[in-house]
Amino acid sequence: MVIGSREVAAAAIRLAVTSSMEEEDELKKYFAQHGLKVAAANFGGEFIPSINKIIERAVVAAKREGVISSAHADEGAVAGAAREAISQLTNKAIGSNVGGKIAISRFNDHVSVAVFFEISLLNLNEVAVGMGHRVI
Repeated sequence: MVIGSREVAAAAIRLAVTSSMEEEDELKKYFAQHGLKVAAANFGGEFIPSINKIIERAVVAAKREGVISSAHADEGAVAGAAREAISQLTNKAIGSNVGGKIAISRFNDHVSVAVFFEISLLNLNEVAVGMGHRVI
């Protein structure tokens, strides 16, 4: 299996849309067997105040799971990709509450961040996925 940016991005998306910790753990094991490093974190709250917290959770989860080191370039790559993923959903989410999962995947120098949002306003619900990619 050849792993490039497409496969790394797909892994992040698959991890971001898991619906349980058991499913997330199974996927982490599967990806580890194929040489990918992955991490994920849940989030929720009002969109605008949550942006920085979501990005921080991505960086902390990536460091905790060994996806990245504490090097400035590694942290910056994850933060930048997370910001890119979130920015793709801003128009849908602004003024609403969001909840979901942010997932990070890495293989060699490819790093992808996927964010899965459930966006709610009263009884109306929307779902959306954003993606960011960086090279370290």
